[in-house]
Amino acid sequence: MEDIIAGRNAVREALKNAHALSKLFVQEGAEGGSLGEIENLARKAGCLIEYVKKNKLEELAQGIRHQGVVAVAAPVAFSTLGDALAKAKAQGVEPLLLLLDELQDPQNVGALIRTADAAGVHGVLLPQRRSCPLYAVVAKISAGAVEYVPVIKIGNISQTLQELKKQGFWVVGADMDGEPYYQAKLTGPLVVVIGAEGKGLGRLVKENCDMIVSLPMAGRVNSLNASAAGAVLLYEVVKQRSTQQG
Repeated sequence: MEDIIAGRNAVREALKNAHALSKLFVQEGAEGGSLGEIENLARKAGCLIEYVKKNKLEELAQGIRHQGVVAVAAPVAFSTLGDALAKAKAQGVEPLLLLLDELQDPQNVGALIRTADAAGVHGVLLPQRRSCPLYAVVAKISAGAVEYVPVIKIGNISQTLQELKKQGFWVVGADMDGEPYYQAKLTGPLVVVIGAEGKGLGRLVKENCDMIVSLPMAGRVNSLNASAAGAVLLYEVVKQRSTQQG
């Protein structure tokens, strides 16, 4: 896989040369040699380190000798929140952000980034922990949208939302027990939060939302997948913004 870097020397050189890494996987219990240096370089680069069992590394490395270390190379450089806000300011519009709450499926993440580009989202916030890493498969599914939509790595989701609210953002989360999405006011500086597959929004994330909205379901299936729900909600934002401007 073009986005997998396996082996201590290869990973260390990638980090030394400021190669953008989405995530570093280290075998549980591994130690000695250059491992300490690799971990320090990763922390300085803001790259998340995840400690996993040997079989996970074997799966990722696909036959390459990994020596207890595998990294996932990001297909594009990560952006900052400042980049996203500058993009909105240059367009003369209120900023719109999309936050993915621990989504694991690359199909959903890639599709949501593609929709974000189409809907004029200024930045996609991707938590470092318990999220699908940004790698080539996601980039392919996004149909190249990762090249145009700033993707921003964040730490604690609740803390990030609290900081954004201090900056004047309203936070709307998608969850089954919310009000119908078309009844909510989705204008102004906005963060749209889409929950993880199967479990939805985390409890603390939900508590930090100003609004919880749902998509009414008339059929026998009680929910849409994350990318479909996100697309509906983002285009409701587009509709309400265009109506307000008109």
